[in-house]
Amino acid sequence: MTGNERLQAAFSEERVALVPYLTAGYPTLKGAYSVGEAYVEAGADVVEIGVPFSDPLADGPTIQDTTTRALENGADLGYCLELASRFADRVPVLLLIYYNSVFARGVRRFLDDAAWAGVSGLVIPDLPIDEALDFREMAAEKGVSICPLAAPTTDDERLDKIAEAASGFVYCVSVAGVTGAREKLPPGAVELLRRARARVSVPVVLGFGISSAEAAVEAGAEADGLIVGSKLMQIVAEEGPEGAGAWLREVREALDSAVGAKAGSRD
Repeated sequence: MTGNERLQAAFSEERVALVPYLTAGYPTLKGAYSVGEAYVEAGADVVEIGVPFSDPLADGPTIQDTTTRALENGADLGYCLELASRFADRVPVLLLIYYNSVFARGVRRFLDDAAWAGVSGLVIPDLPIDEALDFREMAAEKGVSICPLAAPTTDDERLDKIAEAASGFVYCVSVAGVTGAREKLPPGAVELLRRARARVSVPVVLGFGISSAEAAVEAGAEADGLIVGSKLMQIVAEEGPEGAGAWLREVREALDSAVGAKAGSRD
């Protein structure tokens, strides 16, 4: 199977895909491996690995802090790809990477290296959607998918362009802002998921701000998958990988229970 095929297989009608995020190289170079292992053991369907970058424009204070620490720890792109390869034989792996890092390595060389590491998909927050089609085709040659972002402020015309560029899933961000744990699911998130679902053929996944099992269940009623980042990085900082894994397991169980209850009500 190609990376993209493995990513698509992570989504099903019977299960909301859970996609936990970790910053490569945080809390330490070795510690990031432990975080990923905790995620896999807790039931992650996909693991998203953030490639540290000096100017992470889409990230809030929590992820920025982890990125700063990771860069100080020496987490370069080569390390990030090696980290991805550690998990790619068990779950599909996404890289969240800013385009400067891709450009600096060279697009084709980067895609070769990503495919070698077993990377299934790429989230590139600063890749303009109008320029994404050519990149999508080059990535497709390596079996790597593209997962563009859509925000509540994205109009339908732009959603159509995003739909054309997306080969993995559409990453719906819950707010028109940066990442960060939030107490409740923002009111525009459900509307965005519904608009995106009506216009795209790939899965729709929600991220930016899911910080409780209750919010996850609410979002999971509309989304094919959920990305959780800032909350998990907060727990890693306070309780270590074991604490993050335990919290993620609670979310996994809550999502599965909600899906089971919904199925039972139809019987």
